[in-house]
Amino acid sequence: MPAHPLETDALIIGAGPAGLFAAFELGLLGINAHMVDALPYVGGQCIELYPDKPIYDIPGTPATTGRQLVASLLEQIKPFNTPMHLGQQVSVIEKQNDARFKVTSTKQQSFICKTIVIAAGVGAFLPKKLSVSGLEAFEGTQIFYHLNQLPATQNQRITVVGSEDAAVQAAIDLSQNTHQNYKVTLLHRRDVFNAPPDSLSTLRDLVTSGKMKLSIGQIAGFDTEKAQLSALQVTDVNGVTAPLPTDTVLVLQGLSPKLGPVADWGLALERKQLNVDTEKFQTSENGIFAVGDINTYPGKKKLIVSGFHEATLAAFAAAEIIFPNTPTQLQYTTTSTQLLKRLGRAIE
Repeated sequence: MPAHPLETDALIIGAGPAGLFAAFELGLLGINAHMVDALPYVGGQCIELYPDKPIYDIPGTPATTGRQLVASLLEQIKPFNTPMHLGQQVSVIEKQNDARFKVTSTKQQSFICKTIVIAAGVGAFLPKKLSVSGLEAFEGTQIFYHLNQLPATQNQRITVVGSEDAAVQAAIDLSQNTHQNYKVTLLHRRDVFNAPPDSLSTLRDLVTSGKMKLSIGQIAGFDTEKAQLSALQVTDVNGVTAPLPTDTVLVLQGLSPKLGPVADWGLALERKQLNVDTEKFQTSENGIFAVGDINTYPGKKKLIVSGFHEATLAAFAAAEIIFPNTPTQLQYTTTSTQLLKRLGRAIE
């Protein structure tokens, strides 16, 4: 059953750094905002591509990481209590007769908003799925694409599929979870894993001690028992196919950005990016703005700091629509009692 529409001044599509900073700037201007992201957690590219790699070009911050930057941005927007609607994509945007927008997500949650800020990066990051026909029937019940989706069931035979750091670390953590007593197998088509040396050493130690199994091969099919997935048929490097008994499959093969429904929203695009002006960072539709890597304009530079600048100007432009009869004054957090009050700071 579709959820009741949520009304808000602004809807931010994308919870990466640009989207999070847009929430901050909108909040400073007294604008209520909701946020939607396809991932089940915030952070966008920062969390998916380089969570622990150093970032050196954030103003006033000599060094940080993707994870630390996202944590700081979340701390910064705490005063505004921005509702997060995660694990869902925006599928439809419709202009209403009163000039507001009705936005519907893939979870059938709808929003009624006066303005939209698209901060979708290079698109929605979606997991690379298993390519074996028929396995999709078990998604959400026995096949999962995010670690935090796993059911907390004891004594499960869990197959982790993937070769990147996330897959290796998940297999290590699951096999070391003595409370749940998982039986873990790490499956990849080659005996080559892209993870830090310490993680690889721990992985080999767990395999040697029998606390984890390693299966090298490709999924060729699967078996079922009483309509449940019971085993994966794995073909090894010698061409021999054998069953790998499993109750749960965790697929961590990486993520791929897809423009997705953005292309269907009727906005002007150039090479899969949204055209915007450089005064308001508004798209071809009045009231819809685009910030961060999703937009393009002459001289565009795909930097996090550029996204912060774009989000600031987009927020001021949104304020002109949301408060049409009230001029938006430029205020400073160093001196404005109004801004300090919105931030929950003591006024000295």
